[in-house]
Amino acid sequence: MAEFDLTTTLGQYLDRHLVFPLLEFLTVKRLYDEKEMLRGKLELLSNTNMVDFAMDVHRTLYPDQTVPSTLKDKRQEVVNQLKTLQAKTESITEIFEIPEVQRQIQTSRDGRQLYDFLSKEHGFKHEMINTLYDYAQFQYKCGNYSGAAEFLYFVKVLTPPSDRNFLNACWGKLASEILMQNWDIALDDLNKVKDLIDNSTYTSDLMTLQQRTWVIHWSLFVYFNHPKGRDLIIDQFLFTPTYLNAIQTTCPHVLRYLTTAVITNKARRRAVLKDLIKVIQQESYTYKDPITEFVQCLYVDFDFDGAQKKLRECETVLFNDFFLVACLEDFIENARLLIFETFCRIHECISINMLAEKLNMSPDDAEKWIVNLIRNARLDAKIDSKLGHVVMGTQAVSPYQQVIEKTKNLSFKSQMLALNIEKKLGNRGGQDNQWAGQE
Repeated sequence: MAEFDLTTTLGQYLDRHLVFPLLEFLTVKRLYDEKEMLRGKLELLSNTNMVDFAMDVHRTLYPDQTVPSTLKDKRQEVVNQLKTLQAKTESITEIFEIPEVQRQIQTSRDGRQLYDFLSKEHGFKHEMINTLYDYAQFQYKCGNYSGAAEFLYFVKVLTPPSDRNFLNACWGKLASEILMQNWDIALDDLNKVKDLIDNSTYTSDLMTLQQRTWVIHWSLFVYFNHPKGRDLIIDQFLFTPTYLNAIQTTCPHVLRYLTTAVITNKARRRAVLKDLIKVIQQESYTYKDPITEFVQCLYVDFDFDGAQKKLRECETVLFNDFFLVACLEDFIENARLLIFETFCRIHECISINMLAEKLNMSPDDAEKWIVNLIRNARLDAKIDSKLGHVVMGTQAVSPYQQVIEKTKNLSFKSQMLALNIEKKLGNRGGQDNQWAGQE
């Protein structure tokens, strides 16, 4: 279902290397024509140093043509540039390989202190940091993400935050860790980038908004792979005003990912659902897809038939979304539970056949599913197999208990009322004395 594919939209806010995994995913899913996908990969590769990869893609796309001379020339150019940069950085890497320096790097918490040590003991110069940065950037363009991450780490440690290369090094390190799937390190790097952007006083409001938009999109890689990601995405996207504002201003399509995170987060779903519904309603005129419409049908319109239809579409959307495909089963299970819970609030006796239809399940599967809910003590209900009904449990409140509930706050309210009367009388007395003094 290419209609709901967001790859082109997301790609506008991603580094081209981060787009490659998305294109590989789409190729496997066969959402688009194979030649169209190959042309897209070739276009992405045009501004990188991954020339061998580009040659392979060209051969696959045009099997009856020879590899263009421009690619062969670029390959030689990349090899020559690699040799030049290796020669420049050889003396620097030798310094970092000295055991004494390695110990200092591990124990030093202050980058300035480390720089002074290297400068004094080993003749390290500021230009060497720029050389390291250039070499790291070159390695990244070649697809050597581990080498890039290693050199960018040293650039970050030795460069003050005010340096023009510092923020760029942080972005490059984050991208490298994402592409190597080091999710714990990537999360740390993501938080550092966020702190730098939030605390920056040198950029305009427009630039800050743009960088937050990039953070939002890059963070999807981390949040949908890290064990704590579904909590973190709610905290950042829904309850951090600056990032919620960025989503509403520049990228409302991210609501798809926020909504999925909320629905699949069993621990926090009830507490945050109301806030999510409010945002979805506010942005429904700018963005909607089956996932956001499912929530709107269920909690705003109470349209169970509409929710059922959207749930079927959600299954297809999640199956074809790079970030959400791993959440598919979890999402469907929790979405069915939400439909069932909402339906049960307004019905005391429900036909299993009708419920099966609402949940896109067979009657037998629906009955088994409800039995499991009852068994796990998540549902106060009984199944009447003869009639094929689910009878919801209702706890009748006795008149005595009702009186207690109604009057338990009466004493507190009486005390507050008496206290307010005393305050008013006291204020009145003070005013009378003041007026008397003026007379």
